[in-house]
Formats: sequence, structure tokens, C-alpha cells
Amino acid sequence: MTLRDESFHNPFGSLAGRGEGRLFADPSLDDRGLIEQFFSGNEAAFAALVERHLPMVYKFAYRYVNDGDDARDIAQDSFIKAWKNLQKFDTARNFKTWLLTITKNTALDFIKKKKPVLFSKIEEGDGDLDAFLAPYIATAELPSDVMEGKFAAAELAGALERIPSAYRTVLALRYEEHLKFREIAEVLNEPIDTVKSKHRRGLMLLRNLMQA
Repeated sequence: MTLRDESFHNPFGSLAGRGEGRLFADPSLDDRGLIEQFFSGNEAAFAALVERHLPMVYKFAYRYVNDGDDARDIAQDSFIKAWKNLQKFDTARNFKTWLLTITKNTALDFIKKKKPVLFSKIEEGDGDLDAFLAPYIATAELPSDVMEGKFAAAELAGALERIPSAYRTVLALRYEEHLKFREIAEVLNEPIDTVKSKHRRGLMLLRNLMQA
């Protein structure tokens, strides 16, 4: 199923217009700048963070639940948790990584409560991934052409939907959200070598699916 663009409701959006414009967040600021404004008492700065990252959070949640309504609920809950815990956030860290970690945990909690069968599958992982990939993986070097724009976006999106979620998530975080491997490892709470292995295998599987 291809992810569609969605219209989002920002639960913090009303903050931007409070007090006849006295609260205003400069959208040109980076995440750290907006957080500093929020710490200084400008609540509209958090609304700006939500507007900036809501599509990303929604898409990430959707990869876990494959349902638009559930993904929106998870996204909203994730931002509420981020808002409540922002005072604990270390501004030396990457805000996007911290937010995606919250989203992952929120999604897993949601699945555990409402979809226990799906949660049990996630706990078990994707099975024997090496066995699954055996018919596809070639011994050639990494297919850099897969992620260098040589394939149509629609074709790439379709191929991504056909690979195991463990690989799909790593590739999405790497190429859609531009996270570093250590940041992906932090979000997924996995060793960095595991993340790199999933990245390599995912690219190999993508290449074979798209060139079949």
C-alpha cells in the first residue's frame, strides 16, 4: 500500500495566534533555535516544530500500523509526549532522532494494546531474513544506482512496499529522513552493525526487485 499525502491537524497550532501575535516563531530557525525559543517562554515555537515534523512522524508511525487513522493518533500522542518531556531533552542531540524514538515507542505501545497479534509478529522480527533474501542477493557490490535517482519514484515506492519491514524502515530513515547510521541505531535501539547490515541487504533486495 502506497502512503498517500494526508492533511494533518496540529494540536498545538492555536498557540501561534495567541495574544494578538505576541507569540511568534521564526520558521527559518533550526530545531535547536525553536527549542530555545520555547524554553524562553514562546509556546508558538513548539507549534512550529510540530508543523515541521508532523509529516515525518506520521509516515514513520504509518510504517508500523499501516492505517491512516491509527497513524494520526500515534503522531498526536507522540508530539504530546515530546511537549511534556522537552525540558528533559539534551539540545546537543538531534531533535529528529529523539522525536522518532518517541514515535517508535508510542507506536509499539499502541500495537501492543490494540493489535496484540501484530505486536507478537514485531517481537518475533521478520523471521529468517537471510533465508528470505537468499534467492535475490547477488555477490556484486552495493547497487548505488538504486538510491541515486535512476529509478522512477513510483517504481521505487512500489518496491519498498515489497521488502520486509526491517529493511524498509532502515532505508526510509536513511534516505527519506537523512539520518546517519548511528542515529538510526539510536531510534531503533539496535547495534549500528545490525543497522548497516539491514541497509546493505535492503539495497540489494531493492535492486533485484526493480531490475526483475
